[in-house]
Order: sequence, then structure tokens, then C-alpha cells
Amino acid sequence: MKHRHELNNVMVTGGCGFIGTNFIRHLFRKPEFTGRIINVDKLTYSGNLENLTDIQETYGNGRYVFVQADICDAPAMAETLERYAVDTIVHFAAESHVDRSILGPREFVRTNIEGTFVLLEAARQRKGRPAPRFHHVSTDEVYGSLGLTGAFTETTPYDPRSPYSASKAASDHLVRAYYHTYGLPITISNCSNNYGPYQFPEKVIPVMLLNMLEGKPLPVYGDGLNVRDWLFVDDHCEAIWQILTRGRIGETYNIGGNNESTNIALVKTLCQVTARLTGKFPAQYESLITYVKDRPGHDRRYAIDASKIARELGWRPTVTDLTEGLTMTVRWYLEHPTWVERVRSGEYRAWMAKNYTRREEELSK
Repeated sequence: MKHRHELNNVMVTGGCGFIGTNFIRHLFRKPEFTGRIINVDKLTYSGNLENLTDIQETYGNGRYVFVQADICDAPAMAETLERYAVDTIVHFAAESHVDRSILGPREFVRTNIEGTFVLLEAARQRKGRPAPRFHHVSTDEVYGSLGLTGAFTETTPYDPRSPYSASKAASDHLVRAYYHTYGLPITISNCSNNYGPYQFPEKVIPVMLLNMLEGKPLPVYGDGLNVRDWLFVDDHCEAIWQILTRGRIGETYNIGGNNESTNIALVKTLCQVTARLTGKFPAQYESLITYVKDRPGHDRRYAIDASKIARELGWRPTVTDLTEGLTMTVRWYLEHPTWVERVRSGEYRAWMAKNYTRREEELSK
């Protein structure tokens, strides 16, 4: 059924990560959003509390609350839902790096599967209030690999190829099961590769950019012809907003950028953009490109058919030119060298310990 959902107390898991940070910022920029955000983050290596310092300063008097907790901690999740009268859960928290999932899959199973299960149970078992709306943020990688043509739709059979994508596929199935079995009001989105500000420098675009600036090799897997669809993070955040406020309960929506590129073309475009913004010649950066052995199970091509969300909710990406999106991204990193240095050095952890203490008044709300 068509559902108009009002967001009053929104619990965002993984809100100190890349997409979670951008989503929290996106919500506070919306005049129609007048509610409160409860940011739940464990603060692992990629969760940076400093991403939201200005949000804490501006909205920390009641509209923004940070809770440091592990989503696998069932009592903490139940307590958070109750204390803050949560009516909406937006679940970003996940281990999300394919290479690390190959080297150490256990944490991916724990966080992505067990953590999602704990959240679903907390939502289902809450007493005295209606179950919160539960939006699960997932990936197009659950669908496997495409050939030269075609695109993933919401009915494409799952065929995950890495421990990361398998763990996300399992969590997707759990979320759907809680809708069909318990009637939990859920929605799911599967998105393509995100890029933009605040992305932790282990993903391809910030890795390549920072390596360029330091004159280090730009490692490209295999022949560089693997294809990905690139989605600017602000467009992704707006799609989630539309799903939350207007999407149909129990439905899945694919979110894509309409912006396919081979990996090698992406890197070369990034070289050109960075050269223009730094006053260098593109060849200076392109000479750093180094082809390395392909990773195991490397999917050849992803592409998203986002016609369902366009048809039902009117959402379409606004950044469909890769050069435009990369220009905005590179400019942000160049304008925030202190953020980059602190994240890469670990200094932000010392900053967090010095500057953040959980306030008793917040806990008593």
C-alpha cells in the first residue's frame, strides 16, 4: 500500500561512516525535516566522529544525539529504541570493503548478518509502541555479475560472489523475512557504487586521488575493464529520503547513477580532473597507473535499472556526468587536507577521546 511516513525520531546506524554522514547532513538541510536524529555508531576504523562536529554544535541541543554502541549489542539497541522513541531506523552500518572481506570474512558475517538480525529483533520486540519503520541500505553486488548488456532489476536473482556481497544478501533476506513473517514495516534499497565527500580512503576514488597527490602508484585490477555504475552520494541520500517518506512498505528499490564506467576510464578521468584542479598535466598522474593481479571473484560488470524508483517516486540522479561528480569530490578533498591527514594518521581517534564525552543529560532524555 502507498504509505506517507513522517520522520520524528530517526535512528541512523553507521552515521559516522561515509554514506551515513552524508545522509545525516542531507536530512538537516531539508526544511521539511523537523525531527531528531539518533546516530548509533561503534566507531570502528572508518567511523569518524569528526565528520559531524558542526552538526553536533548546531543541533546537539536536542535534535542530534550520538550513541556509541555496537549494533550486535542487543540490550543497547533495545534501550536506544526505547529511550529515544525511535519511529524510523535507517540501517547503514556494515562492513563494506570487498578486499577485506576476502582476507577476513568473519567480521562481515558478524556485523552485516548478526547486526541486522539484532536490529530487526529489537524493532519487532519493542513493547508499547508501533514497530519502527525499518529501511535497510544494501548493494547491487548481491546480484552478482552482468555480461556486456542488461541491468539489475529488483527481481534479478541473487548471485553474490564475495563474502561481503554474500553477507549483504543474507541481511536482505532477513529483512524481507521479517516483513513477511512478522509484518515489520520495511523497505530495502540496493545501490550502485557511491562516491563523494567524506569517503574513507580505502575505496577506489579516494585511494587513487591521494596516491596521485603523493606520487604513488595507482593500482588497477586486471585489465581495468571491469564496469561499475557510479552514484553521487547526495543523489543516494535523496533517494533514501523519497523511499522513507513515500515508498511502499515491503518493497525494494534499486538506486543507480546512470553513469557506467570501466575502472581504467574512471582512473583516467580522475587523473584529468585532479590535474586541472592542481595545475598539473594529466600525463603526470596517468604515468602512475599500474596494473596489478586481479582479485578473486571480481565481478565483471554492474549496472542498475532504476526505473522503478523513477516511476513510483519520481527520483532520478542529478549528477549523471562523471567528470562533474569527480570534480566536486576532488575539490572537497583538496579543500579538507586536515581531515585527510587526521583520518589517515589516526589522529582523529585522539581528537575523539579528548573532545567527546557522553552527556548525562542526553542519556536521560
